[in-house]
Amino acid sequence: MASSRAVPNLAFRRLRGRRSPAEFAAAVRRAAREIGEQVACDARYIGRVESGEIRCPNYAYERVFLHMFPGLTLADLGFAAREQVRGRAARAAAGCDAAPAAQIIIRNDEESDVLRRAFMTSGTATVAAASLGLGGLAGAGAGLDSIPAPRAGRTFGETEAEAVEEAVRRIRLLDDRYGADGLYRRAAEPLRTAYALLDSGTPARQSTADRMQAGTGELALSVGWLAHDSGRLEDARSHYAEALATARVAGDQALEAHAFSNTSFLARDAGRYREAVRAAQAGQHAARHLSSARLLALLALREACAWAGLGDRAACEQALGRAHTLFGRGACDADPEWMSFFGEPELEALQAQCWSALGDWARAARHSRRAAALQNPHFTRNLALYRAQLAADLARSGALEESAAAGERVLDLLGEVQSSRIRAMLVDTVRLLSPQRSTPAVAAFLDRRAALDRV
Repeated sequence: MASSRAVPNLAFRRLRGRRSPAEFAAAVRRAAREIGEQVACDARYIGRVESGEIRCPNYAYERVFLHMFPGLTLADLGFAAREQVRGRAARAAAGCDAAPAAQIIIRNDEESDVLRRAFMTSGTATVAAASLGLGGLAGAGAGLDSIPAPRAGRTFGETEAEAVEEAVRRIRLLDDRYGADGLYRRAAEPLRTAYALLDSGTPARQSTADRMQAGTGELALSVGWLAHDSGRLEDARSHYAEALATARVAGDQALEAHAFSNTSFLARDAGRYREAVRAAQAGQHAARHLSSARLLALLALREACAWAGLGDRAACEQALGRAHTLFGRGACDADPEWMSFFGEPELEALQAQCWSALGDWARAARHSRRAAALQNPHFTRNLALYRAQLAADLARSGALEESAAAGERVLDLLGEVQSSRIRAMLVDTVRLLSPQRSTPAVAAFLDRRAALDRV
């Protein structure tokens, strides 16, 4: 609900015109994709803006709105100045877009009015939920450690469900920028709190219960991915299993498909290729009625990568063909929010992984090169990943100087990105290039990599 002091944003309402809030939210998401931005806009968010509850959008939404309405300012859109909304403490943190990950988690939330107000209510569960959105992911872990379990007789509501969803969004945005290594242990605390809230009782409205189940399952998958990308594969497997169980209990096919997608990816990374095939196929079964061709395309690619791991080229090519057909149908409003990463760069990268597993290094390098070239530089973690994959593929195909150059570009990003997966790929490239140190470009890359290890 909007605050009693909120002033309706009539200017923004006029810009929506005759479109419904859901239709306008879809237009916002499309505009975000056009500029490589990530926003989780829905009808509820549009309602909060128009009611005046959100007085100033966060930086991501600001970029999208100004892209949608060129020539207009935030004031023209009916928003207040950020300094007016956030106050002196916020002004002290005004440079947070370029700050370390933990600092961004603490302060980069212009939309957190609902979460801040939660601290003023009496329920322990509500305070815990508010911590999910703020202190829970920051370095100040004591804020969550000190929260007792929800008391008997109290349960969760819309505010708590929204806090869980916000934690999921923040984890994804920070992972896109910085990688998983520095986030995993901090993110595990909000997950424990979310499950405690879920266990605290059933709210009055079933829609709230469904939202909380879905949000907690997505949070489990996000935390599981952080474990996965930072090399904690057994932890990841446990989190993915938790999410799958939550999906099954809730009868949530979208969450189930997501859990199977991650499970297939993890099984492939762990060398359990037949399990990876089965999980990808189960995900496709769960997603068959969800009206998202892109989701089915991703699951087909998961299956293709698993078949490649088994050395079954024919089955891999068949799955790749299905993925291309489905991807070609384009994005749509039914695509899950978590799939914002899945564009043409990721399509190219997953194909590269297939051909690499099948030993076709030159073909893998062509796809890796396209993935790196197409990737928006804003998503630093994926850009580093694609370049690391390219360096390894080029090394195996014998393109030594180009491999060293790609490796150098990965090293350029390692100050920002913390990902055990990317570092492991670089170690592999170093192993492949070390016998070729007589090549000057290779020697320069190897020396620079060794110097970074000594720092």
